[in-house]
Amino acid sequence: MKVRIILSAIAMFGLCLVAQAQDVKIGYTNVEVLMSLMPEMQQIDADMKDYGTQLQTSAQTKEQNLQREFQSYQQAAQTMTDEARAAKQQELQKLQEEFQKYQQDAQVSYQRKLGELLEPVQTKVFNAINSVAAEHNYTHIFSETAGQSPVLLYTKEADKFTELVAAKLGIELPEQMPENAELPQ
Repeated sequence: MKVRIILSAIAMFGLCLVAQAQDVKIGYTNVEVLMSLMPEMQQIDADMKDYGTQLQTSAQTKEQNLQREFQSYQQAAQTMTDEARAAKQQELQKLQEEFQKYQQDAQVSYQRKLGELLEPVQTKVFNAINSVAAEHNYTHIFSETAGQSPVLLYTKEADKFTELVAAKLGIELPEQMPENAELPQ
């Protein structure tokens, strides 16, 4: 994370040097905010909630089956032979491992599906950013943040780039966005 901030600072310093030699126009935007305001996000949120519920229901069913098997084993363990008990323990261990693998696979599947659904929205936003940058002669566009870390630490002028991109996308930005505002879900 620190490396990313240091590299961003070096890039900004380099751009400042280049700005002296060329006509540089730098803008910034918050891709996460733009994406969160896209109308498609409501459907994506609903789809992901449904998908998450399906995965959770399936995991709960598997966990209940595992618990039933374990309870059945505990009740019958006293009357089982050593060989039968060892075989049942191995079976329970295998079921436990399968359950844990299912949980891991479900998380990967959830993230993959989210990425697939977000990709067209992200492409649409980036295409709008590129278009607005070209239309308004920007030479460089930065993101305000990289995950939770700010990339843009200071700007002297109020850049309207985000508003231009929002207009290009046909979305409306909130009147005033607090500095650390939560993104709409």
